[in-house]
Amino acid sequence: MTTSIAAHDGATVLTVSGEVDLATAPALDTAIEAILADKPAGLIIDLTAVSFLASAGMATLVAAHQRAGEATSIAVVADGPATSRQLKMTSLDQVFAVHSTLDAALAGFGPK
Repeated sequence: MTTSIAAHDGATVLTVSGEVDLATAPALDTAIEAILADKPAGLIIDLTAVSFLASAGMATLVAAHQRAGEATSIAVVADGPATSRQLKMTSLDQVFAVHSTLDAALAGFGPK
């Protein structure tokens, strides 16, 4: 699993690729924690390039949502059977704003 961070119009985008499982979820958690320490207004976690999302990865997303609290809005980009299906089956799409593209997620953080 690899991660990269970029700033886009007021939101921080964490792009994740590879497999997010019991072995790699702690690294994802560390990356998210480092971003949340800066208290961004918005965090978009882009899972488009994730080929496998295990329950440990989903637990990491939930923990990030809880740590962010009211300070940071979190959205997830997930499209495809490896990610969006699991988020829907576990009702996590009710916890986060889930978008099928990064552009859609960024639009969600745009001016209201």
